[in-house]
Amino acid sequence: MSACEHLTSVQDPPARTPGGCEECLATGSRWVHLRRCLSCGHVGCCDSSPNRHATAHFKESGHPVVASFEPGETWRWCYADQTLG
Repeated sequence: MSACEHLTSVQDPPARTPGGCEECLATGSRWVHLRRCLSCGHVGCCDSSPNRHATAHFKESGHPVVASFEPGETWRWCYADQTLG
């Protein structure tokens, strides 16, 4: 079984909205946890959040990999291959 190529070829752009989920901040919504897109730096909320903006960003943009944007967490997730890295 080969490793996910998306996880090994991602970049590390800065967060576009370091203060929280881009869409939730714009609409006044709340979030549970944050995820940062490793293609463009979009910060979205996790699937436990009411609006699931990180997954929506993947579906809209096709950017496959996010990293946890929570303090002390260093994991990455590839939506395309459903792989944790």
